[in-house]
Amino acid sequence: MNPQENKDTMKSMYGGKNKQIIDGNYDKSLAVKCINGTFVGRNAENIISYLGIPFVGQQPVGNLRWKVPTDVTPDDGIYEAYYYEKAPMQAPGDPAMENGMSEDCLYLNIWHADDAAKKKPVIVWIYGGAFDVGGATDPQYDCHNFIQENPEVIVVTINYRLSFFGFFHLSHLPDGKDYPDAQNLGLLDQLKALKWVHENIAGFGGDPDNVTIWGESAGAASCTLLPLINGSHQYFKRVISQSGAPGQTRSTEQAIACTNKMMEALGCKSVADLLQVSAEKFADTFAQMFGLYQVLGIRTMPERDGIHLPLNTWKAYANGAAKDIEFLQGCNKDEMNTFLGALGVEDWDVWAKERTAGKLAQMTDKEKALVESWCNEIKGESYEPTVQLFSQIMFIAPQIRLSDEQTKAGGKSYTYYYRVESSQPLIKAGHASELSVVFAHPELDEFTGRIYDENFCKTVRKMWVQFAKTGNPSLSADISPDGKAKEWPLYDQKDRQVMVLDEFDIHPAKESDLKIVDWDRTYFLTNYYMP
Repeated sequence: MNPQENKDTMKSMYGGKNKQIIDGNYDKSLAVKCINGTFVGRNAENIISYLGIPFVGQQPVGNLRWKVPTDVTPDDGIYEAYYYEKAPMQAPGDPAMENGMSEDCLYLNIWHADDAAKKKPVIVWIYGGAFDVGGATDPQYDCHNFIQENPEVIVVTINYRLSFFGFFHLSHLPDGKDYPDAQNLGLLDQLKALKWVHENIAGFGGDPDNVTIWGESAGAASCTLLPLINGSHQYFKRVISQSGAPGQTRSTEQAIACTNKMMEALGCKSVADLLQVSAEKFADTFAQMFGLYQVLGIRTMPERDGIHLPLNTWKAYANGAAKDIEFLQGCNKDEMNTFLGALGVEDWDVWAKERTAGKLAQMTDKEKALVESWCNEIKGESYEPTVQLFSQIMFIAPQIRLSDEQTKAGGKSYTYYYRVESSQPLIKAGHASELSVVFAHPELDEFTGRIYDENFCKTVRKMWVQFAKTGNPSLSADISPDGKAKEWPLYDQKDRQVMVLDEFDIHPAKESDLKIVDWDRTYFLTNYYMP
């Protein structure tokens, strides 16, 4: 499909509303019976898509705001699955909002090749956006091209509640006892979607016992937190985590502080008051105080509540909570450069000064001295020390620690280090700059400013698919896009090998040669988590 055809196809997915089919006039070959209805998809170039399938019985609107997602109920109706539903409510600015946003948002989308194959590996995509923004409706996450190139798998993309509706601590309020889960509803939405996939994906040709969850940024963090929720392992066996780790969480105290600030701004004293506030007012108020695109807030996170998530996520990994789950995960060389590029140098310096002071205030005098000595050794522009420091705090050190803890506990981790630079001088190999590579959407790559080598892109996608199929991303020469074998070693405690993703040289290397983290001066920062 050429770029213009691709854009035209994607446009047809927006703007409509799926309806019940009551006249019997539909293509029976595109209909799949599920627990909550029969859903009819569309076929474009032998790729069948099913869009806007609800994975809950009732949407979280009205009195179900801040309530756990409900199970679907049996339904003999027949429904169109032609159009995306809306993105979750959020502060404005994200491409996912192209189709609008709503509290009525818990839907998923499926792509598979038009063939008779059964029991295909299933990959479930969970989007990023700092747990504040995003949605499966982002044009980047259309999987037509991905499946056209890799027809041996099925891909599902899911929505989940965000920010003030997905991660909003309420149980401390006078009438908050009826909302004990509000602080982690986004994760529970994801788990409910995975339950739907487990129960229904066989009808689409998928194998419910071979599911890989895959995400980037907040989506990747979600993929590393879901294994820590009791009962989750029955729904997936593998994780692909791009720039996201269990460090992307907050404490109950941090969560309450954010809620209280919102309450004050909204003039509310109770949950009853909050239920009277429109979703749009929530979005506007949140944008002013914490919005990702407005002020680079990065304050909304899943909560280490001791109910759904452990109080110490790192200890849970060290104790083997996910040792039966296979991991492919890694980070980008210049993670925070993306945010530098978005803000500009002047605004970045203001943001970084405030955040650095806040982070140092959490540390001992000895730890402060270690961080300051590390920053003082960084050469280059004035912003380089803080950009590199927050790359370590938020993404790089947590990613390496995840490999370390998972490996020490007896689990498997295939770890990568992505170094391909964009054409944007401030962004370089920044956060999320690999998304157009893994989703096969070069025509949408305004962000990085250039199209990457085709063989490199195909190879990365093939390694991701091979991992989903087998649990090992290594490629033999006969399936490698460039005809050359790619042996990806497991991360281990002796050599700590990672796969370096360079555009024209994918190769393994020891972490000690790459110096991804400073084991004495930045690795310990993971103990302070992300906010």
